Amino acid sequence: METTRTLGRSGIEVSALGFGCWAIGGEWQGPEGQPFGWGKVDDEESVRAVRRALDLGVTFFDTSDNYGTGHSERVLGRALGKRRADVVVATKWGYLFDERTRTADGSDASPAHLRRALTASLRRLDTDHVDLYQFHIGDAEPEQAALLRDTCEDLVREGLIRAYAWSTDDPARAAVFAEGPHCAAVQHALNVLQDAPEMLRLCEEAGLASINRSPLAMGLLAGKRRAHQPPESGDIRSRPPAWLQGFGDGSGADPEWLARVEALRSLLTSEGRTLAQGALAWLWARSPATVPIPGFRSVAQAEENAGAMAKGALTGGQLAEIDRLLGR
Repeated sequence: METTRTLGRSGIEVSALGFGCWAIGGEWQGPEGQPFGWGKVDDEESVRAVRRALDLGVTFFDTSDNYGTGHSERVLGRALGKRRADVVVATKWGYLFDERTRTADGSDASPAHLRRALTASLRRLDTDHVDLYQFHIGDAEPEQAALLRDTCEDLVREGLIRAYAWSTDDPARAAVFAEGPHCAAVQHALNVLQDAPEMLRLCEEAGLASINRSPLAMGLLAGKRRAHQPPESGDIRSRPPAWLQGFGDGSGADPEWLARVEALRSLLTSEGRTLAQGALAWLWARSPATVPIPGFRSVAQAEENAGAMAKGALTGGQLAEIDRLLGR
């Protein structure tokens, strides 16, 4: 398998594996105190993990302005430092937050906010441009999104961004952004337990990269979660929002989902892979457009995720067998 992929029609080359920087934003919350992060983090370990990923050939890092209410961008900017030119940085805009209280509340889909948000992200990331700028509000109105797409085209002309994308699970919405010449990707949920055939079809037909969030199903495919083992209180999985599947009421991983993981374990761990590496290998085999972005909080996780690239994609036969086991 090639260890690099191209971000759609942008021509921007990235490592076949990206790193998702949600978890390294640390703890933050919604207006009612509900956790939006993944629990406590050690910023120094996060910096070491990003730098280790760089050494292991990872060149694509995905964050958002609201992860940790700005903290993820700040940590990523510090970790990259002088190596900023060696990597492709993706961030997102759309949600509103207060950095002081680490609270997120509301959203703003106006072109004026888009420009304000980009200016603030550039400052936190300590950079003069964002390589891939992504609209974060997945269910925004398509008419409004068309205005934002046109504003993004202006930002490309101004040299502030190189390409843009929409983070949405709706192919019809993604198609609105795809009409823009510098739209390069769509970020959407995809993993071996949650296929997205319509979105992949759109990506392949429109020449977009498929950036895969939740590639490890929020940790279920990392093999560390147990049924009836509650996540820590600052972890979004302890009070899962409606869109977060596989964690029931927050009392731990859903036994039905864990049973599906167990059914696939021997296939995914073939050729000496860890379970997580097998889940990433499925994504690469699923489409030539995919770029999975697993999260990380430690050097050990960075090494395990990056190690998946050397083992490559699953085979077509293994893909078919997985579909059979899952009844697809």
